[in-house]
Amino acid sequence: MTKKKALIITYYWPPAGGPGVQRWLKFVKYLPEFNIDPVVFIPKNPNYPIIDESFASEVSKDITIINHPINEPYKWAGFFSNKSSKTISKGIISEEQEQSFIEKVMLYVRGNFFIPDARIGWVKPSVSFLLDYIKKEGIETIITTGPPHSVHLIGLQLKQKLDIKWLADFRDPWTTIGYHKQLKLTSASKAKHKSFEKQVLNSSNQIIVTSFVTKQEFQNMTNKPIEVITNGYDDDAAVDFIMDTKFTLSHIGSLLSKRNPEILWRVLNELISENDDFSKDFQLNFIGSISKKVLESIKNFNLSNYINEVGYLSHKEAIINQKKSQLLLLIEIDSEDTKCIIPGKLFEYMVSNRPIVAIGPKDSDVEKIIKETNTGHYFNYSDYESLKRIILEHYKAFQNKTLQSHPIGLQKYHRKALTKSLANLL
Repeated sequence: MTKKKALIITYYWPPAGGPGVQRWLKFVKYLPEFNIDPVVFIPKNPNYPIIDESFASEVSKDITIINHPINEPYKWAGFFSNKSSKTISKGIISEEQEQSFIEKVMLYVRGNFFIPDARIGWVKPSVSFLLDYIKKEGIETIITTGPPHSVHLIGLQLKQKLDIKWLADFRDPWTTIGYHKQLKLTSASKAKHKSFEKQVLNSSNQIIVTSFVTKQEFQNMTNKPIEVITNGYDDDAAVDFIMDTKFTLSHIGSLLSKRNPEILWRVLNELISENDDFSKDFQLNFIGSISKKVLESIKNFNLSNYINEVGYLSHKEAIINQKKSQLLLLIEIDSEDTKCIIPGKLFEYMVSNRPIVAIGPKDSDVEKIIKETNTGHYFNYSDYESLKRIILEHYKAFQNKTLQSHPIGLQKYHRKALTKSLANLL
């Protein structure tokens, strides 16, 4: 049987690091098993904020990859403030009162002159290039994945010019994502974002989202079919590790200013004050970027001496640190806007055999998945007593060498099972 070709248009691809690259790297890995021949279109000279060479080994030599140059404004912004341009390109935005003049100007320019995002310059040349390629190769289906949501504008313009099936994959929401409010948008810029969002939602044949809350949100904007295909976990190569001898609570990934769980710092401060053994055994690991505001908050709760600030690690090294930790920490901003956010690391946490301690908004998708899979405990920002009780219970289990997770029903979140759902749409 002849395989069906599908063109996947994505900005993030190895050697890019971070969670944005993994979703379609894994789909592309498994699609051939479902009679789909993926062709991947990527930028030729991207300015990725994070590099992780370990992902390159997962790209099959049998996959067709095509590219086209991109002109990245972040490269030019680096002449004015390399630090600010790098942090903004990572999605790390300081609190308003902490922003320098340069950062405020860069945010205003980014928000109002590059709509929907700084990769908008890739749209026109990509459409021109892909029109010829699609006709030549007889491709009938394209998939765009964002953010950056400018990638969806490539799909929109191709759809307007060709009789082609188009699936728009939203790894994150568009206009309702938390950082959108920090871009200093004028009313005209907000309207332009909304217009683009509406056009994409109503012009695509199929919408894919990663969360149930986002599906509900989009259903209020379009009658087009919407499918939830979450992120997931894969069968990582076996790694050698030795469990931490300390009672480690580890956070993997960025911990931004607004993602600052003072309720947790207060709980840990009290447990350290009340329990000498806990004080001797406890360690807080940060693997990834952490904001100054969070570090200052930790200092205010007298926890600075218990911190092990590791910094960014490759995906493989992060997995090792995850598996050897006693507890895994997952934090989300306490906001209506973040109920739909399901971090990719959640699924890797779930198969690590380590209990999850998650803190976030009430009735979030993360809460739903953690409870459904029995992989940890979820707390709201007001659940002080129950958070303290659970951490103490986990510590006692650590002392008795019985601390572990007891997951159920994880198989549906395997990348292959999720790819099967995608293949059914194709």
